[in-house]
Amino acid sequence: MSFAFLPVLGIFGLGGPELMIILVIILLLFGGSKLPALAKGLGESVREFKKAAKDDDEGKPAEKKPDAGQKPGNN
Repeated sequence: MSFAFLPVLGIFGLGGPELMIILVIILLLFGGSKLPALAKGLGESVREFKKAAKDDDEGKPAEKKPDAGQKPGNN
């Protein structure tokens, strides 16, 4: 399991005890049987978002730079 998101949580002032409290609250709200489905849905959402962001970057045409011999406005 990757904890790459944990340094980002430090920005919000969340430490170990706060994260444990949040995890316990989530467990109480959703129950142990629904947590795997919730995590799977979250993972698929993140994967789809990354895929869409990657496709968006590839779809943009490269910027065209003017030739050195051309003056601006003489198209």
